Amino acid sequence: MIDPRPREVHSGTASQPALPGDGFVLGADIGGTNLRVALADSSGRILACQRASIAGVRDPLQVVARMRELASALLSEFSVAPAALRAIGAGAPGVTDAEHGIVIATSYLMGWTDVPLRAHLEDAFGIPATIDNDVNLAAFGESRAGIAQSADDFVFLAIGTGIGAGIVLNRQIHHGSTWRAGEIGYLLVPGVSEEPVGHGDPGPFEAQVGGEGIRRQWLSRWSPACTSLPSDLTATEIFDHARAGDALASEVLRDTARMLSYGIYNLALVLNCPMFVLGGSVGLHPVLGEEIRRLLRQRDDRALPLIVQSALGDQAQLTGAVHLAIDVAATALE
Repeated sequence: MIDPRPREVHSGTASQPALPGDGFVLGADIGGTNLRVALADSSGRILACQRASIAGVRDPLQVVARMRELASALLSEFSVAPAALRAIGAGAPGVTDAEHGIVIATSYLMGWTDVPLRAHLEDAFGIPATIDNDVNLAAFGESRAGIAQSADDFVFLAIGTGIGAGIVLNRQIHHGSTWRAGEIGYLLVPGVSEEPVGHGDPGPFEAQVGGEGIRRQWLSRWSPACTSLPSDLTATEIFDHARAGDALASEVLRDTARMLSYGIYNLALVLNCPMFVLGGSVGLHPVLGEEIRRLLRQRDDRALPLIVQSALGDQAQLTGAVHLAIDVAATALE
């Protein structure tokens, strides 16, 4: 069902290639259980967004059909003719071959493997389509319309249920030779497990500092003798209580931030990027950013990047999808 909650709106910028003033694009964010589709004008301004549940949906074609339903509702709401659509951009969690438009593998979408998503979208919508990993699209959104508009090189860290990175070098997304650049959930840093990881399982870094990993940290340490707080807190709730002074929550916050600071410091040494953008539901919590900055200040100043939080929040992926669609539409017009 289409979600009747208030529409999400965010303005874009005029830095992208130009489209005809009467042209529109679609942006889509495919999550593990939810789907969002946005309608944007030729400047990249998101007019509105609709969302629907895809929990339990295995078939990629059913997901695409649900996207068409949401898009149709948006077009009807704004009296936009389907012929005015110029392109669609979509993000999916997991390893994504952006060049050939294939979702190679993702554990979040009911076992999708080698799904030709771009071809499915073009068949369904009859317009040019483009896809990428959802975290890469969030980085692209921050580059085009968010806090990183002036940055040639930066890393976007998405910390939610899991963790991933979108790496921007020379204002371009860095995908890597096998489309796995930014899969930092598999980093090995002090304090994480060194046991081999099974196919499709979270990596050792993600198992500690992703949202589910933080929750497991809390559960493993929790006892009535240590805290009066309940045992079933989420990562953001744990951080809320750390800010309020709870000792056990503060301990979990410090350990999480320490591991993240290891990862950021190592990436900064390798990539020499001057900026790291924290995003995702967990990454946006202010006390996490504060603690990471405190720990990094104890390191070599020459390698320290600026740690900032996403300006686009949960709109980053959709904004990136919209701007990627504008690029594709502009190329099609050449």
